[in-house]
Amino acid sequence: MTENQGFECDDALATVAVRGHRRGSQWDQVTYAVHRPADVPGPPLDHPPHWPEPDLAGWQLLMTADGCFTALTALEIWGVSLPPIPEGCPVFMALGKNDPRPMRRGVHTSRHVTPVGHVVVRGLRVATPAEALVAAARWLAQLDLVAVIDNALHLELVQVDELVAISRSRRPGARALRDALPLVDEGAESLPESLLRVLHVTCGVEVETQWGVADVNGVEIARADLWLRGTTSVHEYDGDEHDKAPRRVKDLRRQRRLDKVDHVRRGYTLGDLLHRAVSVLEDIDRAVGRPHDPSRIRVWTELVRQSLYSRSGRAAFLARIPACPPRNRGGGT
Repeated sequence: MTENQGFECDDALATVAVRGHRRGSQWDQVTYAVHRPADVPGPPLDHPPHWPEPDLAGWQLLMTADGCFTALTALEIWGVSLPPIPEGCPVFMALGKNDPRPMRRGVHTSRHVTPVGHVVVRGLRVATPAEALVAAARWLAQLDLVAVIDNALHLELVQVDELVAISRSRRPGARALRDALPLVDEGAESLPESLLRVLHVTCGVEVETQWGVADVNGVEIARADLWLRGTTSVHEYDGDEHDKAPRRVKDLRRQRRLDKVDHVRRGYTLGDLLHRAVSVLEDIDRAVGRPHDPSRIRVWTELVRQSLYSRSGRAAFLARIPACPPRNRGGGT
């Protein structure tokens, strides 16, 4: 795929979405005067997309040749994991400086003097990952942005030097991206693992991600999400899959291997990180051998409060996006 391929793949979308008015149960309205066939399946995903690709095919019909999806919409198309996106978040498009804006509810457009570099992914024109990240940085709070960058790096969609270069530009979002980069780490394999790491860092503890624990013969017996440097403690995120019987058996065997080399493993849920962070801090303080000081958690709690993981953060996110009424397939102006 090459940048700025324009409309060459749009013919493939003709059977997915059409402009004009359509009636009947076989059609779903994407927005005013844009329809797609009802019940068009998208590609298999681990979780329901915030922006279904058949709908995006309809939105794409409103773009000019230089237009593309950007910011969070583009990142989801690339397969990057996103924090909890609230209902009412628009589709994000990048257009040329003189392009007409689609006058529809549920879309946010940004205009650019130089066309945004994009490629075609499954028939959709999508900003390159670096372009999408700097665009998303304009709207995301720092904790969300760090977690999203971690995931893009882990998926090898972008390199740190690309992000450093674009963060030095005068683009909207460049400063927020520049401020987030010192906190990123490609070792996180999921958004909660990123949160776990940032919690430790904001509490003043040095950590290593994807740390290999070896036995007395130097053979690796486990790879931990997070190692607290200078200690024998490893901290990990435990998702729902850890409650399933086959995974429990593996976890117990792994725990016994860690016990043999005198390592302490502590597992945390997303609820622990977001709502019981002081208890995590207690474990951290005990592991590094320092007096417990609950005030250390304040930086972390403020990051969470501003993020999409809190109700106030989601409301603030929507308020930052100009002209952002909820998407409505019933039409718009």
